[in-house]
Amino acid sequence: MSRFVIFVNGPAYGSQHAYSALRFAEAVLAQGHQLAQVFFYQDGVHNASSLLSPASDEFAINKQWRALHQQGVALVCCASAALRRGVVDAEAAQDLDQVAGNLDPAFTLGGLGEYVTAAATADRVVQFG
Repeated sequence: MSRFVIFVNGPAYGSQHAYSALRFAEAVLAQGHQLAQVFFYQDGVHNASSLLSPASDEFAINKQWRALHQQGVALVCCASAALRRGVVDAEAAQDLDQVAGNLDPAFTLGGLGEYVTAAATADRVVQFG
């Protein structure tokens, strides 16, 4: 059994990267491997927005990320990349005098240090985007 970390640079929609990362993550778990963390960086942080509202006939990737989190997978967004792109939690929204946060509760904001720590203990790191 291997321990994986997945690094996502692609947005929720507009490219295949996030979808491929999600499917890979599901396959990792289905094969009995451990998925320590999915880290979202650059435009990948858009996956963490609670405001994603795909049409009813489109794939709702945000719901699938939440389901992955419910299986015990840590979903971590780079805080700096998220703030630059308008993805903030309630605390950051208050600090920035914004109306509300939009970080999906399944995700946490963190730093690259969290990714590096997880990657250092992983057998495999796979990047999408």
